[in-house]
Amino acid sequence: MASPDFNLDLPALKSRFAQVRRFIDPETLGARLAEIEAKMAEPDFWNDSRKAQEFIGESNRIKAKIVPLKEIDGRIADLAVLAELVADEPTEAAQKDLEIEALATIAALDAYELKVLLSGELDPNNAIISIHAGAGGTEACDWANMMLRMYQRYAERNGFKTEMLDMLPGEEAGVKACTLLVKGEYAYGYLKAERGVHRLVRISPFNSQGKRQTSFSSLDVIAEVDDTINIEIPESDIRVDVYRAGGHGGQGVNTTDSAVRITHMPSGLVVTCQNERSQIKNRASAMNVLKSRLYELEQDKQRADMEKYYGEKGEIGWGRQIRSYVLQPYQMVKDLRTGEQTGDVQAVLDGEITPFIEAYLRGKKRTDIDPDDE
Repeated sequence: MASPDFNLDLPALKSRFAQVRRFIDPETLGARLAEIEAKMAEPDFWNDSRKAQEFIGESNRIKAKIVPLKEIDGRIADLAVLAELVADEPTEAAQKDLEIEALATIAALDAYELKVLLSGELDPNNAIISIHAGAGGTEACDWANMMLRMYQRYAERNGFKTEMLDMLPGEEAGVKACTLLVKGEYAYGYLKAERGVHRLVRISPFNSQGKRQTSFSSLDVIAEVDDTINIEIPESDIRVDVYRAGGHGGQGVNTTDSAVRITHMPSGLVVTCQNERSQIKNRASAMNVLKSRLYELEQDKQRADMEKYYGEKGEIGWGRQIRSYVLQPYQMVKDLRTGEQTGDVQAVLDGEITPFIEAYLRGKKRTDIDPDDE
């Protein structure tokens, strides 16, 4: 039996599909695919195996966009025909078939639209996230640690692997700062939505008077650059310092100078890594993070748009927050950019942040497609 609440708005569905199609630009993608396939047909295609793999990867990514788009286009066309048949013969069985097909088509468009949101050049890459405790002392350090756990749980839920690159423990509890590598397909594409200042309101366990306290921590996210992006850093441009890795309360976690701090003199960027017991491995990890940060910095300059990566974060304090987590006097997590909210705070702290990420990405996509629509 067809649902009494079901109402197919075919013009709205077609309009939404047209927006997504315009964003994808299948004509341009198809032309690029033809170029790649022509190269793949050349007899010397495999002479440079690395370049060949790059072309194959690009071809697969293009096909992953245009093939489902054609399928959804066909389903919407079939849906229009089915709707006409139901209008002529509105039997209960026909109406039920229409509802089933319409819901399936909408679900397919929803899933495809989400993939469209992750169409940035670096979206498929691993993500490097840095968490910094802000105003609030020990409470802020504890909040930074809670955020670290939240993103580790999010990674587990979504099949990503994590690797701690650097951690500066708090003096009493939590962490002052940490850097985490999140490895997996589209890790950066999703986690870039989390960049900004996060605010916690609760009755602090570190406050003997049991008062409600507000604290802040910031999250920065950059894409890990891979070997396909060549970034040369002259040795003369960096200063490398080594020291002993430290634990909570100033305790040493290693008896050798294995921790590495690299300062990029021209930009002033500083990267540290102390996760590994090997100084060589820590240096390699730190250089990888530095290359990723320098690449992002160059991208910012090319776009003349520093707001894209850093402006949304702002000061680690009252201003420019992206999300508020209230534990007392009521429970609510609310994204201040999209309005997305939930009362299930514990689920969010356990890593269920996908609704917030998707709401932000969908909002960004709509802005990109229709910048004048309000």
